[in-house]
Amino acid sequence: MTFPLVMGLDGSDESLAAVDWAVDEAARHGLALRLVHASRWERYERAVLSAGRGRPSGRVLAENLVAAAAERAALRDPDVKVTTDIVPDDAVDVLLRESDNAFALVTGSRGRGELTGALLGSVGLAVAARARCPVIVVRGDAAGAGGSHERILLGAGEPGAEAVRFAFREAQARGCTLDVVRAWRRPVHEDAGDPATGESEERASAVLDAPVRDAGAERPGVRVRTATVEGPAHTVLVHRSAAADLVVVGARRRHGHPGLQLGRVSHTLLHHAHCPVAVVPQTV
Repeated sequence: MTFPLVMGLDGSDESLAAVDWAVDEAARHGLALRLVHASRWERYERAVLSAGRGRPSGRVLAENLVAAAAERAALRDPDVKVTTDIVPDDAVDVLLRESDNAFALVTGSRGRGELTGALLGSVGLAVAARARCPVIVVRGDAAGAGGSHERILLGAGEPGAEAVRFAFREAQARGCTLDVVRAWRRPVHEDAGDPATGESEERASAVLDAPVRDAGAERPGVRVRTATVEGPAHTVLVHRSAAADLVVVGARRRHGHPGLQLGRVSHTLLHHAHCPVAVVPQTV
C-alpha cells in the first residue's frame, strides 16, 4: 500500500505557499496529496451547534480554507490526486495520528497566531519532534523552496539508514546531486599541524562510508558528493543549505523515551535553514 503525502493546513500565508511545494513533491513521487486542517472550533462554538443555528463560523472558515488550498493544488498540477479532511481536534494530535499512514508530513514554517518574529510555529516543531514518518518544514528563500539549486543536502552526524535512504530517494526523484556532509571538530588539545588532526577528519569521513555505500547500491544512478567540514554541524549545515533545495537530517527515537530527541542541529535548521528541512525519524 502506498501512503499519501499529508499536508497540514493552518491558514497562514506560509501554509498556503507550502501547498505548492507539497503538490510538486507528490508529483515527483507519484503520490496522492491529503490536505488536513485541524482546529478546536467545535469546543468554542458548542452553543451554536446545540441551538441548531446553522453551521458555526469556525467550520465555515475551515471549509473555505481547505477548498482554497485544494483549488490551488489543482491549478498547480491537475494530475495530482487531492483529498481533504477537516478534523475538530488539536492540530498536533491530528498530525501525529496522520503520521502513522503517511509517506511524509508537510507543514509551513510558521503557524497561524504565532507571536511576531517566531521562527517556527509550535505545531510544526512539535510534529517534527514526535512524528512517526519524515516531517518536511517548508521554509527558506524562493530559490531553495523552488528547487532551483538541483542539490539535496544530507547532514550526516551519525546518520541513520532511514535518513540516508530518504535523501537518496529525494535526489533520485529530482534527478539532482546529493551532497553528504559530515562536520567535525578538532579536539581542543590539537593544532592544525598535529597528526591527530588528520585522524579526526578521517574518523569523520569513515562515519559516512557504510550508510552511503549501502544506499548508493540501491540507487546507483544518484550522483553523490561527500565532504567533511571542520566546524559546528549546525553552523556548517545552515551555511550549506543556502545552495540546496532540501536539507535532510535524522532524529533519534530512543527505546523507552516518548517521541524523538531533536538535537541542536535539527532545531537550528528548522529555525534558520535557507531551504526546506526534512527531519527523518531513526531508531537507535
